[in-house]
Amino acid sequence: MSDTNYDTDKYVEVMQLTKRYGETLAVDNLSFSVAKGEIFGFLGPNGAGKSTTLNILSTLLDYNNGHVKVAGYDLAHEAKQIKEMIGLVPQDIAIYDILTAYENVAFFASLYGLRGKELKEKTLAALEFVGLKEQQKMRAAKMSGGMKRRLNIACGIAHEPKLIVMDEPTVGVDAQSRELIMNSIRTLKERGATIIYTSHYMPEVQEICDRIAIIDKGRLAAIGTKEELLAIVTDVKTVTIAISQSSAQNQEQTLSDRITHATNKLKDMPDVKNVIFNPENHTLDIDVDIRHSDITLILSVLMAENLSILDVQSESANLETTFLALTGRELR
Repeated sequence: MSDTNYDTDKYVEVMQLTKRYGETLAVDNLSFSVAKGEIFGFLGPNGAGKSTTLNILSTLLDYNNGHVKVAGYDLAHEAKQIKEMIGLVPQDIAIYDILTAYENVAFFASLYGLRGKELKEKTLAALEFVGLKEQQKMRAAKMSGGMKRRLNIACGIAHEPKLIVMDEPTVGVDAQSRELIMNSIRTLKERGATIIYTSHYMPEVQEICDRIAIIDKGRLAAIGTKEELLAIVTDVKTVTIAISQSSAQNQEQTLSDRITHATNKLKDMPDVKNVIFNPENHTLDIDVDIRHSDITLILSVLMAENLSILDVQSESANLETTFLALTGRELR
């Protein structure tokens, strides 16, 4: 089958996938799809079935029931074609310490049939891509943890795969290596690669992923953009504003009157869901629509009442709290 005969919104399609280990149901009727060219976050707590699903998708593991397609190829009948399209960057660093950086990349690239001039060119291109071309003759045993992670990526992408599965590619690396890896992933997307990405570092997932799937106990718990996932848990964020107790000095109205007047005005605003004044610490807790990021109008109402603002803080659900709400467990 041609790899152009497919729905680009379903470049990767997992349908009712089931995998058992004896009596243990690791993946339970799981369905999701990945669009061509997107970075797709795939999250789950330990034992959720995440690794099992990725191993099946990477053609490394059989499954009991369901269907898996990549670019129109059916895994059950066309695993060879899918295997040729995939680049795998595993969590456990899969390089040989006794080999140089060049020898490692060339070895793994040769497994995909690259030979001669093409092998050399793509090996050097992959090393340059991850910032290791100058260290191509260095043995992996002498490399830092961050360099090994980058070499691990080079080994997985030298054959220019169309689908890249990246499992915790930044675990244990320094900030500089992390930034280099993140920029490399963005570049891979710009070049047309589709990336399935896992990480335990939530800010990283929020920063780089177009959509995110959360699985738990082998089932899909939620899927969508970061904003869509946050909206599942709550569609409200709280803005806390501290008011100076001297705000109403030398004014005709008392401070309490001015706060009451401002509170009533705020409650009439369409994006404001609720307003609570805390007299003990003189703060206003204002619940606003999570899509409402501009609080200028709120501040203008308070200033119009001659209320002096000491501090403004905004608290809303993030991806980590959303994950905890959906699974009941922290991402470890």
